[in-house]
Amino acid sequence: MVERVGVYPGTFDPITNGHLDIITRATRLVDRLIIGVAANAGKGPMFTLEERVQMAAEESATLNTNGTRIEVMPFGNLLMHFARQVGATVVIRGLRAVSDFEFEFQMAGMNARVDPKIETVFLMASERCQFISSRFVKEIGRLDGDIASFVSPRIRDRLGERFKAE
Repeated sequence: MVERVGVYPGTFDPITNGHLDIITRATRLVDRLIIGVAANAGKGPMFTLEERVQMAAEESATLNTNGTRIEVMPFGNLLMHFARQVGATVVIRGLRAVSDFEFEFQMAGMNARVDPKIETVFLMASERCQFISSRFVKEIGRLDGDIASFVSPRIRDRLGERFKAE
């Protein structure tokens, strides 16, 4: 039997409960899930690539993965090249709202042109996670708002330390 390998890419700056929801649900679809942490310097991430990889690894290690192996790997090349390098046949993308769909639909079309052998699968965010985004979490936390329901205690503490250092 062929191992089903999926890639869940993102900047994960920081990883949120919404990301963890998609990761948990993606483990039902694949035998091995690679969380691809994008370098994405253009977005001006708050955390370094190494910190984001570490946080994603720590957070995903706490999940019930239904026997699916989860690996966390950084990447700085085209997503489809990265997917091909790790032997993935599926890219997992999360959708929070209709506004996400147009961009994701266009990206899936372009990715299919780059490598038609790799499918894109969209998972709708769970009702409790539809509004969570890393950008909003950082903004709320920076202004001393309560982010406890959006991220784990470890991530909340790391954000707090980072905000104090600013």
